[in-house]
Amino acid sequence: MTPRLHELKVLGPHGFTQVAYAEWGPTDAARTAICVHGLTRNGRDFDRLAAILAAQGFRVLCPDMPGRGRSAWLADPSDYGYPLYMAAGAALIARSGAADVAWIGTSMGGLIGMMLAAQPGTPVARLVVNDVGPFIPKAALERIGAYIGHDLRFDDMAEVEAYLRRVHAPFGRLTDAHWRHLAAHSAVPAEQGKLKLHYDPAIAMPFTKGEPRDVNLWPVWENIGCPVLVIRGGASDLLLPETAAEMTMRGRAASEGRIEFAEFDDCGHAPALMDEAQIGRIAAFLEPRQ
Repeated sequence: MTPRLHELKVLGPHGFTQVAYAEWGPTDAARTAICVHGLTRNGRDFDRLAAILAAQGFRVLCPDMPGRGRSAWLADPSDYGYPLYMAAGAALIARSGAADVAWIGTSMGGLIGMMLAAQPGTPVARLVVNDVGPFIPKAALERIGAYIGHDLRFDDMAEVEAYLRRVHAPFGRLTDAHWRHLAAHSAVPAEQGKLKLHYDPAIAMPFTKGEPRDVNLWPVWENIGCPVLVIRGGASDLLLPETAAEMTMRGRAASEGRIEFAEFDDCGHAPALMDEAQIGRIAAFLEPRQ
């Protein structure tokens, strides 16, 4: 199964920008899921999850957020931020025509989902937040800032894969096929026959314009009322154990018993959502309740 590739225009602070997305499953499916990637990644990270959900009757949309993958780079790097990412998510939901959606977000994608799910009248009916939460420690942001935004060059795809295996080792014990898939969608041709990473190095601007600080989004979390599945990598430095525990007890969804929690001990930040156990847990959460 291969996805259908599309584009849409999203209005940002300095005009419209092109956002690409991959679509899986029947266009007339009764259920729609949107899968959104992490900071330096792209929508093709979800190919395996999307194919399985599509086989179970979902229509699945996997966007490349602005500056990543097939989406356009921004003329003003200061626009790389959550207001634009939320606008992209809202535009994609509107494009889908669905009355409500399930949102599956890894790291940055999870934060976008949290912000959309907390809005009045939200169409986000179910939310999966993969290894991210309303408190993000400064130390994790410093680690991410150490590798993001470098305009690297690689001689071949083997070098790209080796780089991803090193930088994203916390994704877990992925198979060789998984790493090859990630590499294939993580690099594009550069000058003189080289390869470069498939994102705009300027997305690092929020990490370089000031000293990293702890991020506190508890007011956002407390306004989420839909069912939520919180996924944590057992060795994660971004979603701390105490934060995950508090997420299951705090806010509207928690007060109504709508928070579920799953931890996978063989990975850190963030579970790649490529193995059967992780995909199976998400698929079970998305099944309609009697």
